[in-house]
Amino acid sequence: MSSIKLFKKEINNSVGSFIEEVYAWELNNPDVDLKSTEKLIDKAIALFDDLIEKIHLAKRNSSKDGFKPIRKKMDDSIRDLHKELVKLG
Repeated sequence: MSSIKLFKKEINNSVGSFIEEVYAWELNNPDVDLKSTEKLIDKAIALFDDLIEKIHLAKRNSSKDGFKPIRKKMDDSIRDLHKELVKLG
């Protein structure tokens, strides 16, 4: 990873892209109850906050290896959120 700043941008872009997909799904499925998609968006925002917090903790501990599990968690969590979105439709 080249820098923490770029990693934070990657997290922001990944979560933001997922939220955009949820909004697009809502537009394509206007008859569906929006509470389920609101929960997905809340989960995505909570994921973002959690990942950024973990980055700050790893940065304070000066652990370069501390970022690998964070990246894995981001990838796995975004994948899980996508699966939940697919289950809705």
